[in-house]
Amino acid sequence: MTDNKAFQGSFQGEQAVWLQFGKYEAAILPEIGGNLIAFRDLESGYNFLREPAEGQIEDFKSNPGVYGIPVLFPPNRYEDGKFPWRGEVYQLPVNEEATGNHLHGFLHTTPWLVEDFGTTPFESYVTVKAVVDEKHESYKYLPFKFTIRLKYTLSENGLSQHLFVRNEGTNEMPCLLAFHTAINAPFAPNGVAGDYLVKATIGERWELNERMLPTGKFQPLSEEEKALQGEGVNPFFAPMDNHYTVAPQNGRNLMELRDTKLGVTLVYDVGTSYKQWMIWNNGATEGFFCPEPQINLVNAPKVDLPADEIGLFSLAPGEIWEETARIYVK
Repeated sequence: MTDNKAFQGSFQGEQAVWLQFGKYEAAILPEIGGNLIAFRDLESGYNFLREPAEGQIEDFKSNPGVYGIPVLFPPNRYEDGKFPWRGEVYQLPVNEEATGNHLHGFLHTTPWLVEDFGTTPFESYVTVKAVVDEKHESYKYLPFKFTIRLKYTLSENGLSQHLFVRNEGTNEMPCLLAFHTAINAPFAPNGVAGDYLVKATIGERWELNERMLPTGKFQPLSEEEKALQGEGVNPFFAPMDNHYTVAPQNGRNLMELRDTKLGVTLVYDVGTSYKQWMIWNNGATEGFFCPEPQINLVNAPKVDLPADEIGLFSLAPGEIWEETARIYVK
């Protein structure tokens, strides 16, 4: 058990804010995308998030989207980098050569500011923020002014995340966001991936074309995907880079990962504002997978379907959108 602490330190030489509370420990890297790079149960030796191995920090810096909890804004793919919005067409850089699309936005690589950190008798917390205005690198592509703030809290109830977005500009802005959360499977020391079952509140599977863009149609679920909705399936049953609607169960939108040998279940409850799931498992390579809560359908501004159905959220000047998520063990 640790003392309850929040302090500035380092993670493999990078500036970090560390949180400790009871048996839990977490670290965030504000200068590299506000990425929450570690969430651990020190008592049991569980590492819930994929971290760069000791000495592999450069691998993380070259591909920060597959470690920890990266913030994607706007998330996933946009055809030819084009982003139509309210009568304008904005041009994002084409940064995925294989598909000719823009991928994953800007916030997972840019520096965030540490706004506050500390402890109370009940939690340890840190708040980081990114202010996007004319000085931010993404503004030349999407000229909208906004503040995005993330608060992570450790308590006896695990790790909570509070996300806040406020439109600081004079135009209606798109509010499209996801977390490319990289979950270890196995998360237990000496665990075996074959002992793990994952369940997620997926609904229907979107058909994607050869450029990984939705056609607007659905595909039938396989037997394994039906198990993913219900009693669970191994996270590496087949290569997954799959896009689904959300179908909340019992009022909640979540992913559960169970170590069947230990009888321990990791719950990632993301809240019902997220209208889509993306699930990616690195070509069915055992070790980690990414259950990604996503506000919007991939390429949503170019898809001719109702905005509410595809999560094409907007914020008027001065408006705020917020959501909470929690990772805990049951």
